[in-house]
Amino acid sequence: MQLVDNYQRRFQYLRLSITELCNFKCQYCLPNGYHPNKLHHFLSLNEIDNIVSTFAELGVHKIRLTGGEPTLRRDFTEILSVISAYPSIRELAITTNGTRLLKNINHWHQAGLNSINISIDSFSPHIFKLITGQDKLKELIAGIEKTLEIGIPKVKINTVLMKDLNSHLSDYLSWIKYRPVELRFIELMETNESRNLFHRYHLAGQSIERQLIEQGWQLQPKQALSGPAKVYAHDDYQGKIGLIMPYSKDFCKSCNRLRVSSIGQLHYCLFGDSAIDLRDLLVRADQKAQLKSRILASLVVKPEKHRLHDNLVGMMPNLSYIGG
Repeated sequence: MQLVDNYQRRFQYLRLSITELCNFKCQYCLPNGYHPNKLHHFLSLNEIDNIVSTFAELGVHKIRLTGGEPTLRRDFTEILSVISAYPSIRELAITTNGTRLLKNINHWHQAGLNSINISIDSFSPHIFKLITGQDKLKELIAGIEKTLEIGIPKVKINTVLMKDLNSHLSDYLSWIKYRPVELRFIELMETNESRNLFHRYHLAGQSIERQLIEQGWQLQPKQALSGPAKVYAHDDYQGKIGLIMPYSKDFCKSCNRLRVSSIGQLHYCLFGDSAIDLRDLLVRADQKAQLKSRILASLVVKPEKHRLHDNLVGMMPNLSYIGG
């Protein structure tokens, strides 16, 4: 059995949120900080194991742990070990704000982590603090340097593009010139809680793309299991530049991922208006056949594309709710 929808898109990539908790106050996500929802009980280690086992048997080869901030879970290293024990999971990735990176990256690497995305919204300490609410840029950069030093195969930096705040390409080129990282500009996306901010700061990624092409950067072939980024490389730079542009034409055509939230709901789209609850089938391993059937049936309702252009952002209040 394989995960294929009505538009013949095959899903080999699962984004699994393990918490909504976050210790940053990013303007585009949780500007007032995280406020617990007492009704939300995050997935247990056993439930995570049952999810991974099932999706692995359905042809998923890449799992990315997200949040909130996934590394805030006390059992985070154990979660990595559980997932990496499945031979068919070829890429075990996380998206993190990097606050626990410097201290823990060796342990995570030993537990099976082989791909990491660190959110750095500016290399200017002042702008970084303005966007994230934290004065931690120096320690995050030290964590990235250590990550490169110990040999994590894939290291990427995520920058949410915000007009006039962090949208100057030149600010980033010197940093990636001698570092083998992929720096990815992610277009600011509208959510139910960020409509005003979106209209003030949204900038189309094509503005960065045009500058790259003018400066001699070359579009690279898409890699297996990769996400939606268009990746550019230049002979004079060790690093690469990626662009994630959800408002661009045909963005959804190559969709290859599904999402499970930290409360066990399957989301067929980040901006979908419904979700399928899996939690009642995550208790025991002998429920796997039923779980597979529910997951496969859910693909029937996956739409051809999102409706962001119509300002329809689905059920997500903010990016920490599903995992971005």
